[in-house]
Amino acid sequence: MEERITYPEINSFLRSTIKREDGFLRDLEKYAEDNHIPIIQPETAALLKVLIGIHKPERVLEAGTAIGYSAVIIARAMGTSGTVDTIEIDEDMAEAARKNIEIMDLSKRIRVLQGDALEVMECLDTAYDFIFLDAAKGRYIEYFDHAIRLLRPGGLLVSDNVLYKGLVAQNQKVVHKHRTIAVKLKEYLQLLCHDERLKTSIIPIGDGLAVSLKRS
Repeated sequence: MEERITYPEINSFLRSTIKREDGFLRDLEKYAEDNHIPIIQPETAALLKVLIGIHKPERVLEAGTAIGYSAVIIARAMGTSGTVDTIEIDEDMAEAARKNIEIMDLSKRIRVLQGDALEVMECLDTAYDFIFLDAAKGRYIEYFDHAIRLLRPGGLLVSDNVLYKGLVAQNQKVVHKHRTIAVKLKEYLQLLCHDERLKTSIIPIGDGLAVSLKRS
C-alpha cells in the first residue's frame, strides 16, 4: 500500500480553489491527461509561479520538457523578459513542445534542447538563476553536480516528484518496478538536505517538491 502525500479531498479542494489555467494551456492539460503524458500538477504550477515571482530569475534551465507545458508556465511567470532553456530526450516530444511554444508566442524566449539531460548539462557552461528538475527521477543524483555547477550563488534548484507517490516514505518493501527509483530519490533528498552549499525545504504538494537555495 502506498503512503499518502496529501489526502484526496485536500487535493480536490486545492484544485477547485487555486486559479487554474485557461485557453491553450488548459487544452494542453487535457491533451496530456488523455495521452498519459506527465506534466506538473496544478498546485505545483501555482507554487512555481510564486517562486519565480519572488526570485525573479533572468535565466532558467529545465530538465524534462515533455510537451512544453511547464516551460510555458515558467516563461509567462517571468513576465516579458528572461529566457528558458529546456531539455527533452524524446525527439517527438521536443518537436511537439516547439510547436506548442510557438503557438504561445514564446519561441524567442524558450529554447528546446533535444537530447539526454545529463549529456546536455555536461555541455552547458552558462550560469542559471533557477533550475527546475523534472526529468528521469531515478537520475536526479546524476544531474546534481552539474545543476550545482550551473546554478548561480543565490539561485534556486527546484526538484519535482521527489516523494514519488509517497513511496520514498514507505517502510514496507516497495514493489520491484518502483524500488530503484524510490531508493535513488531517498539518496537524492539526503544529498540535498545535507549539502553545505544548499538550504533545502521539502514540500508535500503534487508528487513532492524540493526547493533548494544555493548559498551566496
